[in-house]
Amino acid sequence: MEPIEEKSRNNLFMIDNTANPAPLGLCAFGMTTILLSIHNAGVTALSSPIIAMAVFYGGLAQLIVGLMEWKKNNTFGMVTFGSFGLFWISFAAILVMPALGLAAAPTTLDLAAFLAVWGILIIGLFICSLRMHRVLQVTLAAVVLLVVLLVAANLSGIHVVHTLAGIMGIIAGGLALYMGIGTVINEIYGSRVVPV
Repeated sequence: MEPIEEKSRNNLFMIDNTANPAPLGLCAFGMTTILLSIHNAGVTALSSPIIAMAVFYGGLAQLIVGLMEWKKNNTFGMVTFGSFGLFWISFAAILVMPALGLAAAPTTLDLAAFLAVWGILIIGLFICSLRMHRVLQVTLAAVVLLVVLLVAANLSGIHVVHTLAGIMGIIAGGLALYMGIGTVINEIYGSRVVPV
């Protein structure tokens, strides 16, 4: 006969009442994408604020959010935020490693291949979003278009395509930031103030 204490322990379950990590991930993705895209649009230089944002907010914050989504049993959130977090850390490493003499600077073909591989993942995430809400679908569609434009810009060397990628990145980042902030506003106000 099983002891009463064992039965009680086996019947325990954890209730997850922790905060929703997704708004942090969406804000981190949105703000980092906007900042880099302002550069891609030709407005700013590729300098330390972009690299720092990519490592810490776009990278580390989203990686943490991905782990938090794992804890909440959200596979889509885990893969999305974890992958984008590691994308931003990888992107920063591509810029920093050659400057430190740790690797050769990437060619435009290298960058196109890097982005194309990530594009495959983003297309998969977009397909998943077709079962989710419309703003997420539009955001991921914008990210797919952003990656297509960046790959085309690297392969063609056409400056206008790179500028268009910057504009598309500002739009995609803005949509992600809208979802992140909108979710927090709705939670604070206890109603659907912002349609997300």
